[in-house]
This record gives sequence, C-alpha cells and structure tokens, in this order.
Amino acid sequence: MILVWLIVILLLAGILAWLSARWNSQLPRWISLAAVGLDLALSVRIWAGRDSSATKLWIDEVDWNWVPSFGIHFHLAVDGLSLLLLLLTFFLGILSVLASWTEIGERVGFFHFNLMWVLAGIASVFLAVDLFLFYFAWELMLVPMYFLIVIWGHEHRVYAALKFFLFTQLSGLLMLIAILALYFLHHRTTGVYTFQYSELLGTQLGSGAELAIMLGFFAAFAVKLPVVPLHTWLPDAHTEAPTAGSVVLAGLLLKTGAYGLLRFVVPLFPHAAHQFTPVALVLAAIGIVYGAVMAFSQTDLKRLVAYTSVSHLGFVLLGIFSWNPLALQGAVMTMICHGLSTGGLFILVGGLQERIHTRDLGRMGGLWAVAPRLSGTALFFSLASLGLPGMGDFIGEFLVLLGSYKVSVPITVVASLGILASTFYALRMVQRAFQGPNANSWQFPDLTPREGLMMAVMVLGLLLLGLYPQPVFNASRLALDNLQREAQSPAVTLRR
Repeated sequence: MILVWLIVILLLAGILAWLSARWNSQLPRWISLAAVGLDLALSVRIWAGRDSSATKLWIDEVDWNWVPSFGIHFHLAVDGLSLLLLLLTFFLGILSVLASWTEIGERVGFFHFNLMWVLAGIASVFLAVDLFLFYFAWELMLVPMYFLIVIWGHEHRVYAALKFFLFTQLSGLLMLIAILALYFLHHRTTGVYTFQYSELLGTQLGSGAELAIMLGFFAAFAVKLPVVPLHTWLPDAHTEAPTAGSVVLAGLLLKTGAYGLLRFVVPLFPHAAHQFTPVALVLAAIGIVYGAVMAFSQTDLKRLVAYTSVSHLGFVLLGIFSWNPLALQGAVMTMICHGLSTGGLFILVGGLQERIHTRDLGRMGGLWAVAPRLSGTALFFSLASLGLPGMGDFIGEFLVLLGSYKVSVPITVVASLGILASTFYALRMVQRAFQGPNANSWQFPDLTPREGLMMAVMVLGLLLLGLYPQPVFNASRLALDNLQREAQSPAVTLRR
C-alpha cells in the first residue's frame, strides 16, 4: 500500500490545501510542504529497505483488478529506475513549494491544489505499469500544469499555456491510439484483452504495424522530452510559468518523456526502435547543438535557461537510443542532475525577477557586488550545466558520449560540440548578468535563509553525484539490465 499512499497523500493534500485557504493563506503552503515531505520520507524508506542483491523485477508492487472485463488493472510497481525518479520528484516538489512561498500571493489554495495534483500525476507516471493507468496519469499531469501557467504565469501566459496544452494533448492522443492498437493486436494474436505492461511485452506484430505503433508512443514522449522540432512549446512555457511551474516542467515533466522512452518504446517495440535508431540519434545530435546555440542567442534570462534543457535532454535521447549499459547509465544520471542544476537556475532566476522585476540580460550587470551569495550560486549552477568535472552533469554526459561512441562516431563528435557550445552560453550568462559595472544601480537583498537552504541542498546533491555517483548506478543497474533483456534484439551498430 505504500505505493498507493505516495499518490493519495498528494491528492488529499491538494484538496485540503485548497479548502484551508479560506481560513489562513499560509496553511496551504504548510500542508503542501508536509505532504511532499512525507512522500519523500516514504520513498527514502523504500530505498533503505530494498535488497540491492535481489534479482526480482520490482522492489514493490500493487496489482488490483480495476475493470476486469476490459483487462484493466490498477497496477503500480517500482524498480530502481522509477525509485530514483520518485526521489527526484518529491525532492523538487519540496523545493517548488518553498520557491513559491513569497512569489504566490493570490489564490494560494488553488495554486497548491494544482501543484500537488501535477506532482501526483508525475509520480503515477513513474509507478504505473498498466498502459491504461499510465495514460490516465499522463493526462492527469496536463490540466493542473495548464492552470499553473495560465493563472500564475507572466505576461504572455495564456499563449504559452495554450501552446503547451495543444502540443501535449495532441501528442497524447497519438499515444492513446497507439495503446489501443497494441491492445487489439495483442488480443488478435493471444485471445487476451490486457493493458498489462508485462503481458504486452513480446507481442507479435508485423514490421509496419510495430513501427506505426512505436511512432505513436514516440510522438508523445518526444514532445515532453522535448525533441527538436517538437520543442517549440517549451521555451514559451518555461518563460511564462511561475518559478514552481518552471522547476516542475524542467526537473520533472521533461523526465516523464525520457522515462517513457526507456520503459515503453524500446522494450515494447525493439525491432522498430532499432530501425528508428539512426533517425533518433540524428535528432539527438541536432537537439544538443541547436539548444546550446539558441541558449547563447537569448537576451531573456529565463528563456536562456529553458533552451539549455533542449540541449541537455538531447543527451538523454542519445543515451537511450545508443542502448548499451554505459549510455543508459549516463542517460539516467543526466536526467537526475539536469533536474537539480536547471531547477536551481530557475529558482535563482525567479528570485532575481522578484527582486528587480526583469529577466532582460541587457538591464543586468554588476549584480555580484549587490548579491554575492546569489551570484556565486548562479555561477556554480552554470558550471554544473556546462558539465564541469566534479559535478553530476559531467558524469552523465561523459557516460552518454562513451556509450554513443560505440554506436556512431560522427554523432558522438557532433554531440561533443554541444558541450563546447554550452561553455559559451553559461559563461555569457554569468558575465552579462553578474559581472561588470552596476550601470542600473541595482540594490536588493541577497539570498534569504529559505533560499540559501534550498540552494545549499541542491549544490550538495550535485557535488555528491559528481564525486560519488555509485549509489545511482547501483540502484538503476538491475532495472536497466531488465529493460535491455526485454528489448531482446541486439543494438544497431552505425559505426563506419
């Protein structure tokens, strides 16, 4: 039942936070903080109680018949991969609540209702192993995130929210069609109607049908990841969202796309995925370089950070479709560390916007003398984002490049150029915003104790992951080995 409670606690906390705002505007904040903190504690308990030497598929699972006549189960399960992402979800969830503590002053209860429900949807995505339940959770994330952007966002929030909604809804419908096609084709070959992930593995499909269904899944996950050219919703949504929304978008929602590729696309459709590998690797390399170049050209600080996600998640796509142990471990590490480094940057940008009411790099400069702690922390996260050795992002991207080198040397060379380009946008951001003369005579308070605590735990996390990543490798190894076994087919080799 612990897996059920991870979701129920967030759903109930959201309702209670909404209702409690009638009596006190601070109650929703404390209720939300307590709920996400409790979920984090429960996830740590699962982590501490797992047997690292065990070879069973799931650490824990719950499987109830939901609609037996249609083969629908309420089936939740957690392995090392999903456990890592749950820990990231609840950790960033706590930081999202803290980041919005002073920023959100209107409709506080409804804000925290939406925040709790989007976190519940994300946690459900990482836990669901029935495809009907997975799609239900996938859609559950959409509506509360739309409200977070359209109600509490910035100047062009309605446009950004509608664009986000249309991209994710339309791609989600393609995945629904693909799920139903797999459901009926499985019945045609076995005589059994089921949405169970374990039973759908190895379904006999014609090559054309397998590729078409795989592309339906890939479209939904590629939009969320996001993959160029399906990324155009992301800079607008990130830029216009409130700080908590940006943290959830960058740190968590994008990871649901990567998780879907890992958990469903390659294992369910191994032949089609390997056939699609050359295209995916090219898209990954384009995304890595394109995201870095676009980040360098931005004058809006928040939009700059948003484009860095396009580049970093390109490494995740590259690692997944390289489909070997090194690349997959690197993809998982990049997913986790990107959540910390980019989440930290969004919190800092949000705090800076609260203070000076602008995101325009042209109006900044000389901020180090005004707020040295904020500026120094921004420098740290910028260095982490560019992949400085000793920090977690470096480990992830380095392993991805090692793994992709075994598959395609040219693609690896192009991806390496993305790391070089990231140096330029990271250092340009620090130089334009924090160095030089304070031409606009900015005066504002430095990091508060609340903000300092948030930054400290994220800095510590990136350093620990960079200097000692072994716990992450140990936790995810068995899950990744199982996924590779489920895929069965040998990896496609593109090296020339």
